[in-house]
Amino acid sequence: MNQHMNDKEMVNDILSSCKSSLTNYATAIGETSNQELRQTLQQIRNSDEQFQYQLYQLATQKGFYKPAATASSQQIQEVKSQLG
Repeated sequence: MNQHMNDKEMVNDILSSCKSSLTNYATAIGETSNQELRQTLQQIRNSDEQFQYQLYQLATQKGFYKPAATASSQQIQEVKSQLG
């Protein structure tokens, strides 16, 4: 049995970890009253979001990830009206 991860598995694993980390940063930021710590967490989160997006773009280019179909303008407006 092959115990090594292939490129697609590694990229998907990292993307999953990033998603989890971003959720945890959002929680920590929302619960932090110390302004300096809050700003530091926001900077780390922003950096991780940029990394995650770059990795997502690479995964899409290599065919490791197929994004959902693009929503139509009508679908976007329907969601906006439901939320607003």
